[in-house]
Amino acid sequence: MVMAGVAGLLLGAAFVAALPAGAQAPQEIPLVIEKNRFQPDVIKVKAGAPFVLVITNKDKGPEEFESKDLRIEKIIPGGKTVRLKMPALKAGKYPFVGEYHSETAKATIVAE
Repeated sequence: MVMAGVAGLLLGAAFVAALPAGAQAPQEIPLVIEKNRFQPDVIKVKAGAPFVLVITNKDKGPEEFESKDLRIEKIIPGGKTVRLKMPALKAGKYPFVGEYHSETAKATIVAE
């Protein structure tokens, strides 16, 4: 019983030590691929703050998240969810497409 309490205390201390003082986990923003389109097609984020895109592909086939401005390419398998850590962005617009369906899968990240 005492060992479990000590182990829990050490685990909690390790978790707190992993985050810098005052640090918050990056904001998570959901993004869905469905019928070869991104939803939402405009994502607003805070400029200068990293974030995580949580991309869920509801289609059966894979899609590739591609942004030339951000230099990111990531395949999202059909029926799967992928977490994509994004860097802090300067204010501006960053378009991206689904490379496999670039005619319909278009969206933009707006950093403000």
